[in-house]
Amino acid sequence: MDFETLIRDVPDFPRPGILFKDITPLLGHGAGFAAAIRHMAEPWRAAGIEVVAGIEARGFILGAALARELGAGFVPIRKPGKLPGRTLGADYALEYGSDRLEVHADAVASGTRVLLVDDVLATGGTLAASRRLVEGVGADLAGAMVLIELAALRGRERWSDTVPLRALLRY
Repeated sequence: MDFETLIRDVPDFPRPGILFKDITPLLGHGAGFAAAIRHMAEPWRAAGIEVVAGIEARGFILGAALARELGAGFVPIRKPGKLPGRTLGADYALEYGSDRLEVHADAVASGTRVLLVDDVLATGGTLAASRRLVEGVGADLAGAMVLIELAALRGRERWSDTVPLRALLRY
């Protein structure tokens, strides 16, 4: 399946000069969405994934579907103030400021095999912060999977080569 035909380019969103890759047409296409999840799961089927951690917000959609495909549990990584109970947080830089992500402190047991999932790898800050959170709760990070990698933004450079990072599509 040609997934790129189901990704819509939206110029000047969320601000002038940005070409936004809109995945909602893919999500709305039953066969396309199912095929994308199957392809995203393929490299991880033999990796012993026990939990998929999805990054807010589109990472929830992909991560939950991927967790089901892999027979794994799902853990949300959220923006601040969205999770009840004790959380761990990680701050990260954006090209226009900073942000923070949080996970429940008891989200996974120590040694649990976790796969990080998000929709887009751009500059890599979100994925790097999520990695710190997952490792901070004692998980065994198996790797990360994104639907789209924007290679020109060089986010992969913020990721260690010792842990696999895969993308279904690269632009």
